[in-house]
Amino acid sequence: MGIDNNNALLREQLGKNRCDVITTTAMSGKDYYAVHFVTESVISSIAAGNATTAAGSAIASLHTTMVAGTTLFLNVTAITLTSGIAICYYEESL
Repeated sequence: MGIDNNNALLREQLGKNRCDVITTTAMSGKDYYAVHFVTESVISSIAAGNATTAAGSAIASLHTTMVAGTTLFLNVTAITLTSGIAICYYEESL
């Protein structure tokens, strides 16, 4: 995918116009490409379609506290927080 102009780049950086703002409600069946943590947040569960299960790789390692300002760039399909606020950006554009 190429970026043809500044407007397209800005739209890409701002989540392509669609996102969920989440707290502690379990989110599943999603297609997020990035999750930005607005405040310090604790992840109790997360699933990502592009996270490998190769030796040394464990998505469960992300069941931890994320400091405010952290962004995960993953194909997140499900996420649950025990505390905090996150903005979850969808892959598809409107």
